[in-house]
Amino acid sequence: MGGRINMFENPVAGKVWKHIIAANKAIVDSSLLPVATQELVKIRASQINGCGGCLDMHTKDAAAAGETAVRLNLVAAWREATVFTEAERAALELTEQGTRLADAAGGVTDEAWANAAKHYNEDQLAALVSQIAVINAFNRGNVMIQTPAGSYEPGMLG
Repeated sequence: MGGRINMFENPVAGKVWKHIIAANKAIVDSSLLPVATQELVKIRASQINGCGGCLDMHTKDAAAAGETAVRLNLVAAWREATVFTEAERAALELTEQGTRLADAAGGVTDEAWANAAKHYNEDQLAALVSQIAVINAFNRGNVMIQTPAGSYEPGMLG
């Protein structure tokens, strides 16, 4: 089973995706956010957007980096789970509101922003907002082209 189009082999898509990948690399290389937080954000946005390809990648990469199965299994129910820090909860709330922009007329609430700002400095907030935007771009592209999930091996895409 393959996707509708190979975004890496198509010359037009390849140029665009190269820049989205570079944006993600800039976030990862900056190390402003803990790796666990980055992966939790990617997983939660991917759950909301129904992106199997990204869920396959980021749950496996998180597990390979030492994330526990309990935490991975509870990301979708983070509000009721006791395994996330207050900072992670703030990041997950910002992720949900930033991913579901169409569901709220005002976008991200002042309360969600203020809560995140209690736990992250300005550079970390910038990285967090950027991470949310980038994973949403990946999700939307992968969902549209129906990228298959299940065969990803940790680290195989860089």
